[in-house]
Amino acid sequence: HVQLVESGGGSVQVGGSLRLSCVASGDTIGRHCMGWFRQIPDKEREGVAGIESDGSTSYADSVKGRFTISRDNPKNTLYLQLNSLKTEDTAMYYCWMEAHGGQGTQVTVS
Repeated sequence: HVQLVESGGGSVQVGGSLRLSCVASGDTIGRHCMGWFRQIPDKEREGVAGIESDGSTSYADSVKGRFTISRDNPKNTLYLQLNSLKTEDTAMYYCWMEAHGGQGTQVTVS
């Protein structure tokens, strides 16, 4: 049974930084594609970043140069470093691994 648990969200000022974590259990992350998406109420879900099992990464244009996705396979943990935050980054952030998703962590930028 795969479980993903996100943490690290919070309230920050414009220009600030946060690091989100997603700890996986029930499977080894190293062989899976993983990523982050975000959801704003009444808006479409937006894919933010993804990372392949070989470490290659991809980003939404809206976050390129500001967000960095990474993974620590021995810790079975996925990260998302958020820098130069903008008000429009305010959303619930979720990690995913294949067909599994977590409960989310809220990021609020003001």
